[in-house]
Order: sequence, then structure tokens, then C-alpha cells
Amino acid sequence: MTSGNSPKNATRDATQVPVTILGAGIVGICTALSLRERGVPVQVIDRGDPGQATSYGNAGVVSPWSFIPQAVPGIWKKIPQLMFGYGRPLSIHPKYALRMLPWGARFLQHANAAQVRASADAMATLCGPSIDLFEKHLKGTGHEGLLTSSIYLQAFRDGSKATLDGLDARIRAEKGADMEVVGRDELSRIEPALGPDFEAALLIKGTARVRAPGRLAAVLAEKAAGMGAQFLRAEIRRVQKSADGWVICCEDRDYETKRIVVCLGAWSASLLPAEFLEDMRLKVPLMSERGYHAEFANPGIELNNSVMDVDAKLIASSMEGGVRMAGHAEFAPPTAPPSKRRQRLLVHLAKAAFPDLQTDNVAHWTGCRPSFPDSLPMIDAVGEDSGLFLNFGHSHFGLMMSPASGELTAQLVCGDRPNLSLADYSAQRFS
Repeated sequence: MTSGNSPKNATRDATQVPVTILGAGIVGICTALSLRERGVPVQVIDRGDPGQATSYGNAGVVSPWSFIPQAVPGIWKKIPQLMFGYGRPLSIHPKYALRMLPWGARFLQHANAAQVRASADAMATLCGPSIDLFEKHLKGTGHEGLLTSSIYLQAFRDGSKATLDGLDARIRAEKGADMEVVGRDELSRIEPALGPDFEAALLIKGTARVRAPGRLAAVLAEKAAGMGAQFLRAEIRRVQKSADGWVICCEDRDYETKRIVVCLGAWSASLLPAEFLEDMRLKVPLMSERGYHAEFANPGIELNNSVMDVDAKLIASSMEGGVRMAGHAEFAPPTAPPSKRRQRLLVHLAKAAFPDLQTDNVAHWTGCRPSFPDSLPMIDAVGEDSGLFLNFGHSHFGLMMSPASGELTAQLVCGDRPNLSLADYSAQRFS
């Protein structure tokens, strides 16, 4: 006879206790899918419709090879160029300047070759299975075509910079990426809409792109709901520890639960109880790194792949609603109004990269990336039997990391032992 506290029974108990997921972005949705696949009762709470906030506005790239962190050797020399050079892709809001100092110091500590390789290994664990896992989640929905094969094309105006010799390309090659450098003639054949200023490109093959990130999230949320997940719309005010679990204090009512998974992106750290973090001796240096996109309806051009203008730090892709130009990094409070100057700049940069692009009908969007200094999320079970699980902080990589992050989190919730080290995603790593 199996004892009551055997691993088998413990796992069975873990799948029977309900879980409340805070946040219905793509990370929360994928976590809900992975939990429901294991039979865990799930409810998801968010103030908006599933996947229609930060998850809605990204560039749509799903790449197993996008595992190079933001902090790379020599990045400190490029900061003035990023802030004041072509495209001005980096900006810091005055209200965030002081907060940026300790975060920036941690960021620069990671800007060395050894740390880049370590972070790339951890990021590859999450990015590597992204296409396969999205295909699995989309199977049977009738919307499998939302994910399509692609090349991730990085276009350079200075052809000498398109090389396989850089640290990032070497790491990708070591992990098996299929890459190629092409000149202007081949580039024009692959992407005829690109302007003549681009001399060369680095092609990263074996990637995919999402034709409508917001609709992808809605489709997967509908699938999760069909599997029994409950989605609730409520404004979460705060989270409190109780004797029997957790209390989620919302605008209209409170919800009690034994277990929560925090997937609230840039808002995650502010909702974690300060006294609980102090008791656990946790430091959570999470910053709101806002991104922008401009989407051009009736664009007059069609892009065959995901195209990055490396100088402007913008990624363009043809989507269901038109051509979308997405990117830039604006460290600013989540509640700050969008920059009109940056919105105008995106239109200008889009036209410079794609001269035939029709820009009369454009829609603008701004969203908040949740960024840690090492470009890695927190995926962890906090404390012994506290019932608190973390799955947030995916920086620029939330879409492609979300399915694997959801899988790892579901394993932690169910008491399974993941077949890899989770130390790189630990909540303790900044303490």
C-alpha cells in the first residue's frame, strides 16, 4: 500500500488544489493551458480581456534562436548612440532616472562574455521549444495558421556589420542555428520592399512569426476556457497572505485561494506584499520598459519575413491588420502617457526603411515590458508551502518564452521535478 505522503500522492494532491493565476497575458494564458493539461483547477484574474495588453503589441517573432541577452560586452559605449543617434531607440523618463541607477549598474555587471553565455543558455531553454509548443497549443483550434514559418532577417545599412563573427552569432552557431549573410542583390530578392540603403543582412533561419499576437492570445485563452479554466475580469488592488493561503483584493470583491501564480508582467513586483518579500529576503529589481508599435493598414507592401532594421532597433512584419513596426525601449512609469514624438518618429523610420509603405492609415500602441537586468524571468516557487509561484519578467522575449515558462511553472505547481536547473530563474538571484 502506498503511504499518504508518497511522491505519487503528493503529486495527485497538487493537481487537485485550485490555482489562481494573476494576469491574463500570453504568459498567464500558457500557464493556464499547461496546468489544465495536468488537470489542475484554474482561474485567471485580469482587469482586461485575455492577451490584449502587452501581449497584443509585440513584433510577433517566435524564434528558438533569440536568446542573446540585452546586456552584451561594450553596451555601455553604445548608450549615447542609442539615446541620441539614428532612431533614438532608447530613452529614460525623468521620473525613472534615479530608479535606473541601481538597475543599470546590475545590467552592466552582466555585460561580459561569460555572463552573456550563461544567460544565453538559460534563455535558450525557454526559447528553444517555442515553435513546437505553440503548434501544440494551437492544434485543434482551427487557427493553426496564426503561426507561420519565417526567417528573422536583420538588415544593415553598413554591410560590414552583417557578420557571423560577433559573439551573438558565434553563440547561435554553437547551438545549431542556420544562419547566412547576404548582400544587397539577394536581400532585394528576399524582401523587395526594403529600401536601397540596406547593403546586407544576417538571415536567421528556422524561426516563425505570429500573424496577429492579440488574436493568438484570444484563441489560446478560449482553448483554455474550453478545457475548464475560468477567466475573471477584475481590477487587482493588492495581494495579502492569509493563514490559509492568499487573499486577492479586487475592486469589487476579494478572492481567497491557497495558491497563486503571479504573471502580471510589469505590475507583478508592485502587487507582491512588501512584508512577505522582506520575510523571504527577496529583491525584485523589475523595471517597466515600454515598447511602441505603429501598424499601417492598407500598407501597399507585403513583407515575407520578420525584418529588423538594426540601426533603428525596430522589427517590421506583415500582420492581419497591415504592416507593424515594433520596438524601442523607453524606461518609464507604466502610467505615463505615450510619447507623441516617438509615435511620429516610428512613422518616419518606417518610411525610411520601406519607401513604398503607405503611411496614411496608422494605429499607434504602447505597452510595458517587464525587464530584469539579466533579461531572464523569475520562474520560481517562493518559500516552503507558501503557495506563491512566480512567472514574470520576460523582457523583450515574452511571446516566445511564454509556452516553456508556462510548462515549467506548471511542473513547479504540481510538485514535479523539472529535468533542468531553475537557478537562473530563481527569485533569490538578486538577493
